[in-house]
Amino acid sequence: MGKLFGTDGIRGVVNAGLDADLAYKVGLATAVVLAKGKQAGEKPLVTIGKDTRISGDLLKGSLISGLCTAGADVLDLGTIPTPGVAWVTVDRKADAGIVISASHNPFEHNGIKIFNGQGFKLSDELEEKIEDIVLFSYNNIPRKTHGEIGRVSYVAPSASEDYIDHLAGTISSNLAGMRILVDCANGAASATAARLFDRFADLSTDVINADPNGVNINDRCGSTHIDALSAMVKAGGYDIGIAFDGDADRCLAVDELGNLIDGDQIMAACGVDLRERGKLSGNTVVATVMSNIGLHTFMREHHLNLECTNVGDRNVLECMLEKGYVIGGEQSGHMIFLDHATTGDGELTALQILDLLFRSGKTASDLFGRCKRYPQVLINVPVADADAKQRIMSADWLTQAIQEQEGYLNGDGRILVRPSGTEALIRVMVEAKKDQAALKIAQELANLIKSENH
Repeated sequence: MGKLFGTDGIRGVVNAGLDADLAYKVGLATAVVLAKGKQAGEKPLVTIGKDTRISGDLLKGSLISGLCTAGADVLDLGTIPTPGVAWVTVDRKADAGIVISASHNPFEHNGIKIFNGQGFKLSDELEEKIEDIVLFSYNNIPRKTHGEIGRVSYVAPSASEDYIDHLAGTISSNLAGMRILVDCANGAASATAARLFDRFADLSTDVINADPNGVNINDRCGSTHIDALSAMVKAGGYDIGIAFDGDADRCLAVDELGNLIDGDQIMAACGVDLRERGKLSGNTVVATVMSNIGLHTFMREHHLNLECTNVGDRNVLECMLEKGYVIGGEQSGHMIFLDHATTGDGELTALQILDLLFRSGKTASDLFGRCKRYPQVLINVPVADADAKQRIMSADWLTQAIQEQEGYLNGDGRILVRPSGTEALIRVMVEAKKDQAALKIAQELANLIKSENH
């Protein structure tokens, strides 16, 4: 049987790959693994939260049943952003936290992600131990009886209020006089965003897409569909618009002119601000190889270091922890402010953006528009299988073709060809000063890969 955990937990379409039976087994296996680190007779404590998908209750009930069957106590946090689960796990001194969410994916998808007791994503080693039980030794696990069965405590209101208190305390500005429009993606932020921004009495906040019905999460709204927010911010005269994804671990924004503010631009502005306040350790911001060349240019011009990891917030976080950096993220808006959180947090990011905007006295277009985006073209080229991906990526003809095209760019662009980590695809990404140049090079490389693949 295949590996359960991907780069961001277990994901799938509910009842077509991810179902109640699997969730029960994962809950039971998680409790068994956690119990091995406890004293005799001491029960593991696990927090659990979800976004607004129709399948959330189904999976939560099964996970809780598995956890309690194996003797773990559970704190049910209700609907709460993914980073809220991580924060409450640490705050309540739990042994682990489980999130039921598929982030920015459509409603029919869902997922199971596990944090450790320090609020970080579970290690590969512990994920493998859980997988081994689910896939190979589930039937041999003894079920608890009598007083050893786990209990459930429903702590949703108090836990989310504590989390909101924490977020509000990360900035000192009162944000007075600002007008913002917030898109909750009909997701987890629907339960917390309005309460968070209401803490700032002199901040004028309007909230949209905060009426979840189980199937409208990420549906033409939120950080993956930002055009409507852009139009509303521009037409309504707002200072800035904020957009979350389904589980609110990402945040993108739009300036007063309706222009997108992406993760690269957020990192650029916040990096400079942290440096000016003496809080940017190593004078370094951590991004991924997918960050736009405009960010690289901005960093050089402002004498900041940019360290790039492979794609994925897990890789960004590992680099930050290893080297002591405090800010990192992805172009998609998954931002990590390590002084305040152990994982990407959209609402935390929104507050850092608003605080910086308020203190600067500038417009959002002036502040965040300083980091220019080069035109970018991405073409996904289907290949036969994993072996084909490896064969093509190691081919001399591909290396030579990339070098020739880089010579054509002459330093005014960037080429990134990489295999997909989850699909039979090779991704060709080209950035250049002009759209036509980026498109031409991307198409030529994609056509070359297609011809060699047949």
